[in-house]
Amino acid sequence: MATKEDLPGWVEAALKHHGGRARLIDVAKYIWKHYESDLRASGDLFYKWQYDMRWAANQLRRTGIMESTDVSPTGVWELA
Repeated sequence: MATKEDLPGWVEAALKHHGGRARLIDVAKYIWKHYESDLRASGDLFYKWQYDMRWAANQLRRTGIMESTDVSPTGVWELA
C-alpha cells in the first residue's frame, strides 16, 4: 500500500523519465500509468493523490532536488 511519503520518489522518477523536466499533467500521467494499482489500494490517498503530488513537488524543491517555481517556466517541473 502506497502512502503520501512515496510520492516524492514517484515525482522524481517521472521527471527523470521525461529527461529532467515535464509538465505537471505529464507527471500525473506517468504516476497513474506506473502506480495505478498502488494508488487504488491506498485508501484515502486514492482520492487525493494529485493534491499530494503537488505537496511532493514542494518537498523536492525544499531539499534542492527540484528547481524552485521562480526558476522553472510556469506549469513545468524541473529537476535541479
